[in-house]
Amino acid sequence: MAEETPRTLNHFALFTFKDVYWTLDAQARAEVHSAWLAGLRAAAHKVDIYQVFPAENSADVLVWSALPAEDKCESAEFFRRFARATNPFRAYLQTSVTLWGYTRPSQYTKTRSAQEIDPFAETRMPYLVIYPFVKTTDWYLMSREARQGMMNEHIRIGKQYDGITQMLLYSFGIQDQEFVVVYETDDLMRFSDLVHELRSTEGRRYTLRDTPLHTAIYHPAEETLALWR
Repeated sequence: MAEETPRTLNHFALFTFKDVYWTLDAQARAEVHSAWLAGLRAAAHKVDIYQVFPAENSADVLVWSALPAEDKCESAEFFRRFARATNPFRAYLQTSVTLWGYTRPSQYTKTRSAQEIDPFAETRMPYLVIYPFVKTTDWYLMSREARQGMMNEHIRIGKQYDGITQMLLYSFGIQDQEFVVVYETDDLMRFSDLVHELRSTEGRRYTLRDTPLHTAIYHPAEETLALWR
């Protein structure tokens, strides 16, 4: 693993299959899956598709697209490719949520954490949890040292839950939230314990918003889409 977090763009989109989609026969639905997936894979360096329903009733699937972001033009090119991949199927798909942002080195740690998600990893954990995150104004007006102390507590607790990995996306000025928080885990009960423990930290006072939260289940992309065949 690199010593420093590289710059990447990560884009999460939640989709629902419209009623008209279910008027297609099984073969036509499979053809929609195949063509859409091919377009998505051409749009980004890495694409994963997760099952959302019935963990959530407002979306069926989640598409996670990841790509390097060292080139300032790459974001615009990705959005163009993603739209081109999805627009032919808008009669059948409704986008309900998009969350995206950029990774960058943390100001609170000197080296990259061993619990940091690699967006380009070939294997994924069974569960993905993502949510928007906004800090209070008072957080940013505190001294660097005060913020570091509270983050040290947060980091210490996180390290006690090995096997739960995280990625923090920065989206200041480009979406409504400041961050997108992303977790991978193989144990949702243990992840819930981690979140519960973090609620009692001093830094929690400075959380303005961390909802809505989305929980998704990993399968290889073709297997996820086959659930809606």
